[in-house]
Amino acid sequence: MAAPRSFTWTRRVFLTLLTGFVLLPVYVMVSSSLKPLEDVSSQFHWLPSGLTVRPYIDIWSTVPLAKYFMNSLIVAGAATVCSVVIAVFAAYAVSRYEFRGKRVFSVTVLSTQMFPGILFLLPLFLIYVNIGNATGIALFGSRGGLILTYLTFSLPFSIWMLIGYFDSVPRDLDEAALVDGCGPLRALFKVVVPAAIPGIVAVAVYAFMTAWGEVLFASVMTNDATRTLAVGLQGYSTQNDVYWNQIMAASLVVSVPVVAGFLLLQRYLVAGLTAGAVK
Repeated sequence: MAAPRSFTWTRRVFLTLLTGFVLLPVYVMVSSSLKPLEDVSSQFHWLPSGLTVRPYIDIWSTVPLAKYFMNSLIVAGAATVCSVVIAVFAAYAVSRYEFRGKRVFSVTVLSTQMFPGILFLLPLFLIYVNIGNATGIALFGSRGGLILTYLTFSLPFSIWMLIGYFDSVPRDLDEAALVDGCGPLRALFKVVVPAAIPGIVAVAVYAFMTAWGEVLFASVMTNDATRTLAVGLQGYSTQNDVYWNQIMAASLVVSVPVVAGFLLLQRYLVAGLTAGAVK
């Protein structure tokens, strides 16, 4: 049965407006990043009078963007790897084994998502400073401390999501592997993990995107040597001027890894987010 013409036209109009709403800011960013600073600072024009790629060259010298980029890559990559590895073991244990406190653990993991992240800022700051004073381990202002900080809010969601996905993987696969002589760990890596690749990819993308664009904790827990991209973009704004064209150019450059990763892994991400919902 064909849809009514009114519904078809309504859908087209709605999707057109939604597309324009999404693409309009992107167009403003791209056009502003290709304008000289004088044109960006003056009255805004939809069609640029002149185009230049100079902002994409100057962004690397105005602030140490390469260092910020490397810091973000190290922190986000390490947080993603740690989150995925720990979440796989924890979710597999909850999904496949019965132990005392299992329900309490599951509820606790899920309940951490109810609290806003800013509530953990001051406690983590005090913990890191006290650990540094007592042991000499510099967590505050270091990449390691920032990685641990990101694990506090990416790991609970990763565990909760993988529990649902592992529950959707038939237990018969585990039992068949055990019958064939595999141990629990070998069954996990040889059977369960390959079947759960979409869910693991979804968790990895979530953890990476969370760490890559986070601003609040990075602005407090880092210094000049460990500053990440999301905080480093503030360097394009000085007391005398704001380099709007470089801000737009740097924002586009910063977005490339996340957008590229999302497009490459989109198929796995969608499958991982939906598969665990139906059993």
